[in-house]
Amino acid sequence: MTETAVRASARCWLPGLATSIDHLGRLAIRSLYREVALPLKPGLVCPGSRGSHADMDFASFVRSLQALRAYFPAITACGCDNPRLPALQALGIAAERRMLAATGGVNTHRGAIFNLGLLGAASGYLLAGEQVLDAASACRCVAERWGKEILADLAQAPADSHGLLVARRYGSGGARQEAAAGFPAALAIGLPAYRGILAATGDPELAAAQALFALIAEVEDSNLLWRGGLDGLAFGRRQAADFLAAGGVLASDWRERAQAIDAAFVARRLSPGGSADLLGVTLFLAELDGLA
Repeated sequence: MTETAVRASARCWLPGLATSIDHLGRLAIRSLYREVALPLKPGLVCPGSRGSHADMDFASFVRSLQALRAYFPAITACGCDNPRLPALQALGIAAERRMLAATGGVNTHRGAIFNLGLLGAASGYLLAGEQVLDAASACRCVAERWGKEILADLAQAPADSHGLLVARRYGSGGARQEAAAGFPAALAIGLPAYRGILAATGDPELAAAQALFALIAEVEDSNLLWRGGLDGLAFGRRQAADFLAAGGVLASDWRERAQAIDAAFVARRLSPGGSADLLGVTLFLAELDGLA
């Protein structure tokens, strides 16, 4: 079924449901734009910097988001029908093709297609059942509805994928296990860091920066492992932990410290892409909870 057909079928459910689906789609895109537009991210693409990536820039991400605008409402609508995982995967595969066409074959948002696709579908399921929709309920829904299927699908994934190679080499969980468990890192690390700084400053950009460094400091980031091995992961975690210990974004010199960390990541070609994906999840969950 095409994205248009999926969305059309959902319009027959409940009054106002189609409007809610479109709104959630916009929130997903906004969360991903906020993630890439956030400056001073160590080793990551942002406006004016490629970070540690020679094959992509900020414009690549914007083109990718344009190509994904219809995907998030469609997968949210699909979730209204309580689908099995293959139905969601089919939409994700089609979205990935459009992403690659828009970026010339560069993977800018594969993680977001997976993570926010699942959370969108969970949101649709909860909306159609007239259940509470917030960060905790959406994450719980992903784990309960599709967690077992995600893990079963993981066992059949290509043996040469970066995520599986890293998992087998270092025993890390990876993105699929994080999703299957209901995004515990986003709920327990990213979202509390975001909430705390937002409450202290009222500044969503500062809150997002703090959440990113909190995630880098604690997550077993598969991208850091892929690019730098255990030493790269330890280095990235230590840099982020030291940044937080010095006051994080509440320190008067936090921007200078973040710039120095970025330079150190780039010099080592390190990129905490897994943490960046989880920041996108965190920002979407913050939207579900009504935070700016």
